Amino acid sequence: MCGIVGYVGNRDCVPTLMEGLTRLEYRGYDSAGIAVVGRSGDLRVHKAKGRVGELAAGLPARLRGGPGIGHTRWATLGEPSDANAHPHTCGTIAIVHNGIIENAEELRVKLTAEGAQFTSETDSEVLAHLIAAAGEGDLESMVRRALSQVVGTYGLAVIDARFGDRLVVARNGSPVVLGIGDREMYVASDVAALVRYTRQVVHLDDGELATVQADGFRTSTLDARATAKRPSLVDTDVLSYDAEGYTHFMRKEIHEQQRAVERALRGRLDERFHTAHLGGLNLDPRQAREIRRVKILGCGSAYYAGLLGAQIIEELARVPADAEPASEFRYRSPVVDPGTLYIGVSQSGETYDTLAAVQECKRKGGRVIGVVNAVGSAIARECAGGIYLHAGPEVSVTSTKAFTATAVIFSLLALHLGRIRDLSPADGRRIIAGLRALPEQVAAILATEDEIARIAGDLAGYRGMFFIGRVRGWPVAREGAQKLKEVSYLHAEAYPASELKHGPLALVGPEMPTVAVVPDDELLDKNLSTLGEIKARHGRVLAVGHTAPDAKLADDALLVPRNEPELDPILLSVPLQLLAYHAAVSLGNDVDKPRNLAKSVTVE
Repeated sequence: MCGIVGYVGNRDCVPTLMEGLTRLEYRGYDSAGIAVVGRSGDLRVHKAKGRVGELAAGLPARLRGGPGIGHTRWATLGEPSDANAHPHTCGTIAIVHNGIIENAEELRVKLTAEGAQFTSETDSEVLAHLIAAAGEGDLESMVRRALSQVVGTYGLAVIDARFGDRLVVARNGSPVVLGIGDREMYVASDVAALVRYTRQVVHLDDGELATVQADGFRTSTLDARATAKRPSLVDTDVLSYDAEGYTHFMRKEIHEQQRAVERALRGRLDERFHTAHLGGLNLDPRQAREIRRVKILGCGSAYYAGLLGAQIIEELARVPADAEPASEFRYRSPVVDPGTLYIGVSQSGETYDTLAAVQECKRKGGRVIGVVNAVGSAIARECAGGIYLHAGPEVSVTSTKAFTATAVIFSLLALHLGRIRDLSPADGRRIIAGLRALPEQVAAILATEDEIARIAGDLAGYRGMFFIGRVRGWPVAREGAQKLKEVSYLHAEAYPASELKHGPLALVGPEMPTVAVVPDDELLDKNLSTLGEIKARHGRVLAVGHTAPDAKLADDALLVPRNEPELDPILLSVPLQLLAYHAAVSLGNDVDKPRNLAKSVTVE
């Protein structure tokens, strides 16, 4: 969501801040700004509504110094504007903040009564005034006293012109990462802002605060107890965040899926016992056999991948499984069952709703594992075990390769649980063969991109579409609709194909195309009957499956290679990614930065 960068060292910080903000653009934002302790010891701020490029174009030529902080804002409280952009200041203090201060209005009333003058509509500005009003002492103790009055979430970075050799950062529910350089230090909300300069990082935990100076850092809790942090090595580099000749990151990441699937499978297939090796689960065979249900928690595409995962876990492991939006889970006072395995799914590992659901499960004594892409992320650290996707950094707001890698991981988990329980060796061999075939089959689908682009261009002329599928095709349809609406802004609804005649069929006609997921499985005849119902009402049909239906039943078809029936949904999802991408391109949309959306949603 919002992005934070910071630098303290001997160099002018402005180029580093601007580079970091550019690297964080993919998270989604509507304004940006920087604050710097100038060479004469004064506080200098430059911020503006719009893109980082617009901020850079208006930078004063003499804006130099350090330390400094920068921010890209995604509006929560207060519309996008110059005044609402971060950093926010009070006297010699400047802050940048990710998160939401829940008691901001109460604090604002109190501070206003004490003489504070606010210049923005944001909750974040309250933090600058709280720190300034926190009394005498060093910057760390001032920040600590201010945060003791705050209710809410924050990733926070603070500079004070009176303390020109340091910055202070704090975390509660929103990520903060320290980067360790050679007699210089960096801070950020995402390692993407750091990898050009260092691969040694330290992740703050919730309730931690750090004072960062050029020669190092010290960490402590909010009640001033020292904490010990060990640096870890980031397993990526700056080239991973480069478009490498592609017009959009979304298209690049769609085409990276062959390698992403290969990485997800690497070292995890056990040919001897016809199972999957998942050492990070921290779940021995006895514990695995005691599982009576699986509950998958995620948001957006992670939730839809969870639906797909629940289907394959039920099929292979014969354990009841379902997926639920993590954003709803903790608000319905869920019954957390000791016999249920809970799985938190998040590409970033920082999705606040999913993190909160994981914490709710743990609070009630549930067993929770994580399925995440980002090593060292909050959900990864919160869970006692889990599985990394190893999909590589995903920059486009719209998830593609991470969705596919997540589906592959769930297939591995289903195989692992199934072989511990009652899945036969023959079925284990069959699924392993299917998994090994996936990378080349993904490549074969991507080779049909020109045909998909042609169809997408035609469909982009409609105002909306239905997506339908049955059983294994139902999660595919839901994810396909999600992709289309995210980047094309066309209305897209997904329904089980069996439900079409129970209401939605009223909307079917020449102006409402239907994308139908129709694999060659045991439900093919029923799916073809549904296509007949649509064509009888003159609806346009795009069939996505293994063989093209009769021309009387479908106007167009996107064909994918046949795998094992349990694994087919992974492949059926890929052409729908390209369909959404090319529809958005034909409409002239900003594909990597869809309006109103952010890559990592770290607020409720």
